[in-house]
Amino acid sequence: MNENFAVEPEVLKTKITAETARISWLELQKFYASGAVLQVSAQLDLVDVAYAFAVDDKTQVASWLAQHQIARVEPAEAQQWYEQKTELWAVVISPWVLVQKTERDTH
Repeated sequence: MNENFAVEPEVLKTKITAETARISWLELQKFYASGAVLQVSAQLDLVDVAYAFAVDDKTQVASWLAQHQIARVEPAEAQQWYEQKTELWAVVISPWVLVQKTERDTH
């Protein structure tokens, strides 16, 4: 999404917000299998994370990765989500699908 450098930050964030939706983990299986799904900690704002990816903010993304606030979905968690037919918030920032399970979704 590097073409968005010329887009005003608020316009881009609005676009990202509009493209964020709840989706069943079952529908994300092919993306997970290809290694394209990243889980975003519930402590972070999914739109802010997607924005950082969209504008290629390597410093911020590296910081989140180092703090394990963004990570690949672990196989055990993926299996649990599959079995429970979990719904997650998701947004595509090509080539990634960012997913988030919010605190209120956690049982």
